[in-house]
Amino acid sequence: MQNNLLTQLKILIVEDEKRLSQLLKDAISEYFFSVIIAKDGKEGLKKFKSFKPDIVITDIMMPFCDGLEMTQKIKELDESVPIIVLSAHSDKEKLLKAIDLGINKYFIKPFDPDELIEHIRKIAPKLNKQKKVFLKENFVFDNNTMSLYKDGKIINITKREKEFLFLLIKYQNTIVSTEDIKAKLWTEEVSDERLRTFIKRLRIKTSKDIIENILGQGYLISPLDT
Repeated sequence: MQNNLLTQLKILIVEDEKRLSQLLKDAISEYFFSVIIAKDGKEGLKKFKSFKPDIVITDIMMPFCDGLEMTQKIKELDESVPIIVLSAHSDKEKLLKAIDLGINKYFIKPFDPDELIEHIRKIAPKLNKQKKVFLKENFVFDNNTMSLYKDGKIINITKREKEFLFLLIKYQNTIVSTEDIKAKLWTEEVSDERLRTFIKRLRIKTSKDIIENILGQGYLISPLDT
């Protein structure tokens, strides 16, 4: 059963030692839905935003943007994502800082990949509970594939609309301000009117009831209890 849970997870490995990252990927790929590699913290952050992994496995010492900087930035984007740190014995001071940033687990190099997989097995049930979110009117959003379904049939929505739903679901039952929505969905400046038009179009494709408008504050989604 737990192996089935692993096959639904996406893993991001951030490691500047190319041989080590490839060896680790080869050792664990068969267990997971997908595993991708980034060569440093800068690329890791970029791939985190696009790939939306369930778990990040990262080295500490890397060029351009090290594991600590990347971890801090990732936690600002999504504080709930588990981050597993790979550390050398000489990284003790940095490892303590990583713990302060809220990492989930650390392994001292060299380590056994089986121990890593066993740890992920332990946290997989909690992660997979967050995968499919049941909304009003028989809508279901799958966080793994970033897809929206109605009565089991996929709804054709744009990438930005998927990202909007993903954002509201990540902060479910909490108001997400219009400013935060604009900042996370667009790189350019966006007017309130454009945001309202964007949401109106999404409601036409789906339902006016699954996204709640809190006047003067923002928007929220309240999933159904399952």
